Amino acid sequence: MEERQKEGIPQLRLNSSPVSPHTLSTPDKSPIVNASTAFLEDTTSHKGLAAAQAANDDEHALTFREATALFPKAILFSLGISLAIIMEGYDNSLLSNIFSLPQFREYFGKRLPNGDYQVSAGWQSATNAIGSVGGIFGLLLVGWMVERVGYRRSMHVGLALIVGAIFITFFAHNIITLFFGQLITGVPFGMFQGMASAYAADIAPLALRAVLTSFLNLCWCIGQFIATGAMKAALTRNDEWGFRIPFATQWFWPVPIAIIVFFAPESPWWLMRKGRRNETKAALKRLTAETMPEEQLENYLQLIDYTNEHEKHVQEGTTYYDLFKGSNFRRTEVAAMAWACQVASGIWLSGNITYFLEQAGFDSQHAFSFGLGMTGLTCVGTIASWFLSARIGRRTLYLVGLTGMLAIELMVGAMGIPRLSSGIGYASGVMLVLHSFIYSLTIGPVCFTIVPEVPSARLRQRTVVVARSAYQVLAIGANFLSPPMLNPTAWNLRGRAGFVWASICLIALTWTFFRLPECKDRTPMELDLLFERRTPTRAFKHAKVNAFRFTEHEMTAHTIQSE
Repeated sequence: MEERQKEGIPQLRLNSSPVSPHTLSTPDKSPIVNASTAFLEDTTSHKGLAAAQAANDDEHALTFREATALFPKAILFSLGISLAIIMEGYDNSLLSNIFSLPQFREYFGKRLPNGDYQVSAGWQSATNAIGSVGGIFGLLLVGWMVERVGYRRSMHVGLALIVGAIFITFFAHNIITLFFGQLITGVPFGMFQGMASAYAADIAPLALRAVLTSFLNLCWCIGQFIATGAMKAALTRNDEWGFRIPFATQWFWPVPIAIIVFFAPESPWWLMRKGRRNETKAALKRLTAETMPEEQLENYLQLIDYTNEHEKHVQEGTTYYDLFKGSNFRRTEVAAMAWACQVASGIWLSGNITYFLEQAGFDSQHAFSFGLGMTGLTCVGTIASWFLSARIGRRTLYLVGLTGMLAIELMVGAMGIPRLSSGIGYASGVMLVLHSFIYSLTIGPVCFTIVPEVPSARLRQRTVVVARSAYQVLAIGANFLSPPMLNPTAWNLRGRAGFVWASICLIALTWTFFRLPECKDRTPMELDLLFERRTPTRAFKHAKVNAFRFTEHEMTAHTIQSE
């Protein structure tokens, strides 16, 4: 407030006069959502509020091409920080498939009566799952850290931690050391997940939000592709360096990412929450093109201020407790379940494709070739999803994706009933590749858009932390459940594991149909109003949002319509 007075900026205050909340509808029965419980007005004029309204209009009017021209540096910094997710995708794929390396099994496993070597299903499950436990600790740490020191410093702490953690896994000489190495490694990976999507959503204009947030899934896929390629190359070595070199490759990423983070600006939304208005404007300048008019930049600043003040009036705090109060409870549920659906979809079935195919009779070279082809297709699927998300929307892609994956899981399960043959093995492999492609085309990348766009701006980062923690808890269960299904010394279900995942996927599909709203083409202010008014799930897409009113007497709100 003092900073505004020094700058001579008109002060904004909340209108305390109540306006009765009416439930309205248009002739086509689309609901109208009004900003009637709280809105901002200038104490002397409409300048500040009109500027925020103009910026909101610009958000809807900007095309993808225009947005890339106006926000080139926002794209650069968002993509650069998202590269940290490559490391997590790499590590996840490495741990899922490294048990397929003969030299790894011989070094860490035990000899079976048939002369083969296997790491026990228990250690496979524990080593895969412990990274998720570390991830939860990392998420809780970064939730506390970002609120105090911001995204940039928190990212540098995470990058320093990952450099040290890699030493443990690289020099591991027994499965116990590898286990604890994965626990420590999971901490910075959890930190990256808690920051990357929230930062991307903070700095991305509406036209670029889906691409910049879902780019995280492409980074995940790139990491998996590199890991699969590294392990396929490692098959040419018969010594322990065959599995140590893939661990060492992870040291490539932290330094270039740290340099990008050093030059990146802090999130404007975080700075505004801290009352640092001058720095907020400076951050916006660093994210936008030099050709952006000063008036348009000021309008965006007013929109951030308007939204922040509105959310302060509605929810007051930014604590974890506030996530479960009022309309925020529904938003937290949507974010957490959207991420939980990734696990429930059954992606763990195709995620372990190399080990699955080896147990189905494939040799290691062919199994890794299948895996490499699959991860390459996931990159293609993620890029294709950017065009689908902009046209079809998030909710539809979730419904289509879960339905397709459910059908494939049932088919893989059915192929696991007859006696194993090479034909069934190849057919199962092809179906799993298709299974992974559907995931990367739909819920894989779309989830990274839904989770950071659903929360209020003030609670975005904490909501991402809670949502990702829900994912990690389910991932722990999936990591314990998946290896015994395929391990010949345990349940040995092979293709019949598809039936298990299909039943879980059906639960996710049911939740999506009844609870997942469509948030495409909605600004943070509009989403605030839709959730505050308890708009029905299937009415989100066509609701007309009156996001701005100048005073309670001038009920000439600007209507924003999403067709």
